[in-house]
Amino acid sequence: MSKRAVLEVIALDVEDALAAQAGGADRLELVTDMAADGLTPTVATVAGIRGAVDISVRVMLRLSDGFDAGEVSRVVRAARELRDAGAEEFVLGFLDAAGEVDLGAVERVVGALDGCRWTFHRAIDHAADRDALRKQLADLPGLDTYLTAGSAAGVDEGLPVLLAEAARAGEPGYEQQLLVGGGLRLEHVPGLRAAGIDAFHIGGAARPRGWEAPVSAEAVREWRRVVDGR
Repeated sequence: MSKRAVLEVIALDVEDALAAQAGGADRLELVTDMAADGLTPTVATVAGIRGAVDISVRVMLRLSDGFDAGEVSRVVRAARELRDAGAEEFVLGFLDAAGEVDLGAVERVVGALDGCRWTFHRAIDHAADRDALRKQLADLPGLDTYLTAGSAAGVDEGLPVLLAEAARAGEPGYEQQLLVGGGLRLEHVPGLRAAGIDAFHIGGAARPRGWEAPVSAEAVREWRRVVDGR
């Protein structure tokens, strides 16, 4: 385990961002409105956080609850505004009513990112065919990560899928990094690390007092210790 694993923490504001960085996070996923599972934050919030920390920040591109892209032109406009404000990494993912990837919407939004790196988020866990989705997205510029629990129900149910996909690393459609999140607990980490998975995503686990309270640097520090195998 010589390679340092990635620890990504959800941040809602500057206070969260500072605590996550102090606890040892490598990257932030920046969102607003966790009641809707995380939507696109304001340009001002993005600018404030980028000015406060020096770790990577991935910004959510999602304007409403669910995985329907909605009015794609609005998402594209948001992406361009965030790029103009200095955002350099993003998170997105859209499905159609049949649970298939909305490739047209994804391509339009990615086209506004100027080659920036991005994560396809947990929409993959709700897809009708994960393998087909991966192969459809394989050649899109900037895609370097899948955020997944292996199942819409969370990591407990998704562990077999996560381990199977980790074993396919490097195959067509499986070149991207697996970022595990969604019901992830500390006790999951050693087995996932042993399988070669080296990126982990936490939200509520970084907030022992709930979503109404800020990120706890101490909680992030404990995750850092376990992720590093210490």
